[in-house]
Amino acid sequence: CYCRCGFLIPYLLMLVLLGVPLFYMELAIGQKMRLGSIGAWRAISPYLGGVGLASVVTSMYLCLYYNVINAWSFWYLFHSFQSVLPWADCPVNSNLTGHVEECERATPTQYFFYRETLDISGSIEENGGIHMGQALCLLLAWMIVYLFIVKGVKSTGKVVYFTATFPYLVLIVYLIRGVTLHGAINGVKYMFTPKMEQLANPTTWINAATQIFFSLGLGFGSLIAFASYNKYNNNFEKQAIVVSMVNSSTSIFASIVTFSIYGFKATFNYESCLERVRLLLLNTFDLAEDTISLENVNHWIAELNGTHPEQFASLGGRLETCDLEAELDTAVEGTGLAFIVYSEAIKNMPVSQLWSVLYFIMLLLLGMGSMLGNVIAVITPLSDLKFISVLSYPVGLVCLFCLLLGLGFTTCSGNYWFTMFNDYGATFSLLFIVLIEVITVCYIYGIKRFEKDVEDMLGYRLNWYWKIMLAGVSPILLIALFIFYIVNYIQGGTPTYQAWNKELGKSVVTEYPPYAQAFIGLLLASSVCCIPLTALYTYCKKRNLASGKRERTVSTVSA
Repeated sequence: CYCRCGFLIPYLLMLVLLGVPLFYMELAIGQKMRLGSIGAWRAISPYLGGVGLASVVTSMYLCLYYNVINAWSFWYLFHSFQSVLPWADCPVNSNLTGHVEECERATPTQYFFYRETLDISGSIEENGGIHMGQALCLLLAWMIVYLFIVKGVKSTGKVVYFTATFPYLVLIVYLIRGVTLHGAINGVKYMFTPKMEQLANPTTWINAATQIFFSLGLGFGSLIAFASYNKYNNNFEKQAIVVSMVNSSTSIFASIVTFSIYGFKATFNYESCLERVRLLLLNTFDLAEDTISLENVNHWIAELNGTHPEQFASLGGRLETCDLEAELDTAVEGTGLAFIVYSEAIKNMPVSQLWSVLYFIMLLLLGMGSMLGNVIAVITPLSDLKFISVLSYPVGLVCLFCLLLGLGFTTCSGNYWFTMFNDYGATFSLLFIVLIEVITVCYIYGIKRFEKDVEDMLGYRLNWYWKIMLAGVSPILLIALFIFYIVNYIQGGTPTYQAWNKELGKSVVTEYPPYAQAFIGLLLASSVCCIPLTALYTYCKKRNLASGKRERTVSTVSA
């Protein structure tokens, strides 16, 4: 998700009011308890083991579909080593008489993504076989994740150093190249031009909070898992502040790079549109070649419409509306953003193969770095459970399980299920999980007790910022966001998705069928239900144990 000025304000506010305090809290819990997310919350209260379990379920959902993005990155990377990028032009049809019609209706980049990469069906209800190329790329992605993690957290940490630092070099290279591209300034201006009406939309704030959760790893259990390996007196406060600031600064820096590239792409499309209109006017009105230029096309449209209204009206649908703002709006929204819009910009660059290879290597490293955290967030807490800890190969089993289920995303309708998991698999559950976490620490475990733990680890107590945020601002804000999410979901009506229509060459809004809506409800409820169900199970177990003790006591007295 890239930051635009209208989004940047809530993003920075969410960082200060939610991101940094919750990041600090999760690091402190992990470092104090020395356990994964399930064990850590169960140590605070036996009834709260479900909080960690909910985090594991959410992380598992993320593991299932997130590595598919890495599979796409491998697919694009392998196809980048060609003399002409395969998404630069439309392929020739089987009769060798012209280009494939679906590609002509869409664009070469859209065709390559939807048809060559996904081989997508017309709706979620149209099933098909597995895309073998994508399945092999997904297998490769999971093999690499397994090899990175199998030797333990220490080796994983070394890998993360590389996957986290190398993308900076690529971003710097892209920044230098991006700002020198024609039209790059249009994208940067667009990024920093505020759309203040977005601030009145609750969805903007929910998206900002979700972006903070995803980028910092809040609620997934990965922070607690990694912090459990820290030394007891490690200065996690400094880490929380530095990592949060670096993370958000990187997001803004990456946004500048991205919008400079988008500015080039949008300007290229805008000027291409103006050139087509210019040629149409010259040919229709039989004007001299140098009469109309790109700078005065709009002037001539108004002029000719006034002087030759009947002839101008005959142009009909052939006269395109060229709008730079509309091109920029299109560039920053929609599914397949990184693979459609960015690849379209890359194909127009000199030495496009080089920029393509660099870009998809960067995507892979970022994706692999995220996957390491996701898998660790699943494995570490599960290893605290007795029935899991006896298994000899927990890493291999988790990776194999996710690979087998993830193959479903490589089918013809797989991208629609991918979108469903991406839209509904984490946002709702993360809001609920972090809300329960902060209430637990401040009002069940107790803020004073937490303060003593911090003093024991760091040598000094919480300052006013941490106290105000954790005990007051953060929980109130999370409750508001949680309510907004539920209200928006209810008011939104039937959930919809973008279905690819090959006859039109574009995506169309389609309602999910009843069984898919039921599955969305299952996604929303499954992780959240872990919290009350685990608490209920613990209560019943304790009650049965207490009842058994009383019966044994009565029997002993009677004897």
